[in-house]
Amino acid sequence: MENEAAQQPQSPAASPVMSRRAREANPFRAMVFGEQADKMIAQGTSVIKLSLGEPDFGAPPAVRDAMREQYDGRALPYTAAMGLPELRQAIADFYRERHDLDIDPKRICVTAGGSAALLLATALTVDPGDDVIVADPSYPCNRELVRSFEGRVIDVPTSAATRFHLTADLCSQYWTSKTKAVMITSPSNPTGTTIDFNVLDEVCKLAASRGAWRIVDETYLDLADREPDGTEVKSVLACDPDAIVCNSFSKFFGMTGWRLGWAILPDEPTVLEAVDDLATNYYLCAHTPTQHAALACFTPESLAECEARRQELLARRRIVIDGLKRIGLPVEVEPNGAFYAYFDISRTGLDAWTFCERALGEAHVALTPGRDFGAATADTHVRLSYAASREALTEGLERLGTFVESL
Repeated sequence: MENEAAQQPQSPAASPVMSRRAREANPFRAMVFGEQADKMIAQGTSVIKLSLGEPDFGAPPAVRDAMREQYDGRALPYTAAMGLPELRQAIADFYRERHDLDIDPKRICVTAGGSAALLLATALTVDPGDDVIVADPSYPCNRELVRSFEGRVIDVPTSAATRFHLTADLCSQYWTSKTKAVMITSPSNPTGTTIDFNVLDEVCKLAASRGAWRIVDETYLDLADREPDGTEVKSVLACDPDAIVCNSFSKFFGMTGWRLGWAILPDEPTVLEAVDDLATNYYLCAHTPTQHAALACFTPESLAECEARRQELLARRRIVIDGLKRIGLPVEVEPNGAFYAYFDISRTGLDAWTFCERALGEAHVALTPGRDFGAATADTHVRLSYAASREALTEGLERLGTFVESL
């Protein structure tokens, strides 16, 4: 009887259920359009990819050489969870020399990409039920991180009048009794604009006075235009030493696929210990050889190379701004930081998603629809990345012009 029972067909087991956060996570549509473009390219179609914020320069030559040296057979053990001490010191020196800020290296956590810095900042600050204020439009992954920790995103619609950034007045209007943090990205993704420093100061003072964290993503800070007096655009730390800063080697240093970033944390032992513990549990440490190679970012030669690239991006910006104006899709607020142009396509009669689908399918130009960045401009705006070469930008704009004329 036991053998007969064992031979009876078994009912199929129920499939395990994914977590709610996995089921509800939104795609990063810039990547979706990029993947579609890659498939078309693989099939022999000439596609101009202006959808991703990925500089075509690559890492500085000295960094590439340093990485090759790391793979000579030497041991590559874990570093401390907070990062290689020499790299933390190099980042602190960079802030002192470039931004006139004295940052204790113990406050710096080297992370597995800027995304991991944002992950740590969110894990540190957000509990279930907490509200986090963000600008609409803004970088989409920040929203997903907040939701992953069961926080609630408070999207604040912005406009060209505020350079698509938060203001203290806007934060006050949308503040709730559960507001735990304000997240700012400056220069902005997707608009490429910086927040006025005085406005940033006011937002931080408001949040601090109400006991809320200030999380500021400065990934594009060192690509920003100089101030009218010739000085660098200031870090939030110049007005708010207790803000949490997230940054990355991806943009200014051109190291997108290397996945290395950093966070600068308030100088509080409990905060630093907590981030150390979180980093250890999430990823143990950032990639060891990349940390060693990144030391070469801070040589005079590498910094000069990165500055030359920043100047090249200014020339590319001019191609884009003038080209979009010629097409009849002018940019409302000219970018002065990140390499993005965010333009209104509503005059074409198409919504942004359809515009991007047709631009890819008919003109073979990959762009990113506003749906990625929030509800306020989801259907009306499109992001173009001018991190591509001058030749690609010129050809892409010509194709877009022909496409728009056909509508």
